[in-house]
Amino acid sequence: MDINQTQHILEVASNFCIEETIQEVFEITTGHINRTYHLITGAKRSYILQKVNTVIFKDTEGLMNNISLVTEHLQKKLVAAGMDADREALQLIPTKQGGIYLSLGDEVWRMYLTIENARTYDRATSNDMFCEVGRAFGSFQRELADFDASQLCETIPAFHDTVQRYAYFEEVVAKDVVARRAEVEAEIAFFMERKKNAGFIVGGIREGRFPLRVTHNDTKLNNIMIDDETGKGICILDLDTVMPGSVLADFGDAIRFGASTAAEDETDLSLVYMDIDKFSAFAKGFIGGLEGSLTENEVKALPMGAYMMTLECGLRFLTDYLNGDTYFRIKHPTHNLDRARNQMKLVEDMEAKMSQMNEIIESYL
Repeated sequence: MDINQTQHILEVASNFCIEETIQEVFEITTGHINRTYHLITGAKRSYILQKVNTVIFKDTEGLMNNISLVTEHLQKKLVAAGMDADREALQLIPTKQGGIYLSLGDEVWRMYLTIENARTYDRATSNDMFCEVGRAFGSFQRELADFDASQLCETIPAFHDTVQRYAYFEEVVAKDVVARRAEVEAEIAFFMERKKNAGFIVGGIREGRFPLRVTHNDTKLNNIMIDDETGKGICILDLDTVMPGSVLADFGDAIRFGASTAAEDETDLSLVYMDIDKFSAFAKGFIGGLEGSLTENEVKALPMGAYMMTLECGLRFLTDYLNGDTYFRIKHPTHNLDRARNQMKLVEDMEAKMSQMNEIIESYL
């Protein structure tokens, strides 16, 4: 960071209610959406300052209201249970004007208290760690089971509406704006053969089989702080996509990403499959963390949640490839196509292992 950028960060930070003197500023570059800075003070407390991406999150007021409502609910639960609310739930730092975020021209900023003596991981180093990640996400769901999801807005409308994703996919295929359709007819056919499954989650919500809940919608391992000493998952991060939805999506996306044996852009498809032991470990932790807060219909549908999120993600990658790579960041011209084929391989593997997945879930009921 240059001197001017650092000075700007310090000026922004001066608008928030912190008493400590900021001594160092570091940019955290692991995120892909918001700009994040770690503010080091001479005291035990440090802070996270974020510049919100208003291109993706256009309704700043709704976004920040969601985060404020959810974090306050979690903090009250933690305090009532005699737990450490400063470490086990995100805590927004208010502005000196009493707001929950700061608007400076076209910039939107927010600040959190840092979760000290804990870190995030990109991949689980063991099945025990993945089980603990599952427990943490299950606990997150349990603590929010009594929260009225209708209070929250959709920060990204129809984010996991697979029916709408399919409708848009068919529009993109028909338009073929960058003339790529001819090379991916087999991939298009793959997804169209599975279109009949598109309404499994959204149709289940609409028909009352699955309740509308508060969902995280980005349940990757690197969105959990793991305590350095105990190895326990202590705090869920990145609440930008917290909104009404189905628990099946949260479980499913965690499995899609965390139980895969390869990165989601791996091109050697012989290396790509779902590790059934990792599925079992996460499911054990997740169901244990829920402590009975889901309906039986939801629990039994968890394997289909994993299947649906993998199918949907692959569909989105192929849609973006056909659309000229306008959404996902790419490193080379066929990056989104590689990702789509990767997810297709996972979908096929899940289809082959669906009975095993169902048996595992039944064993934890």
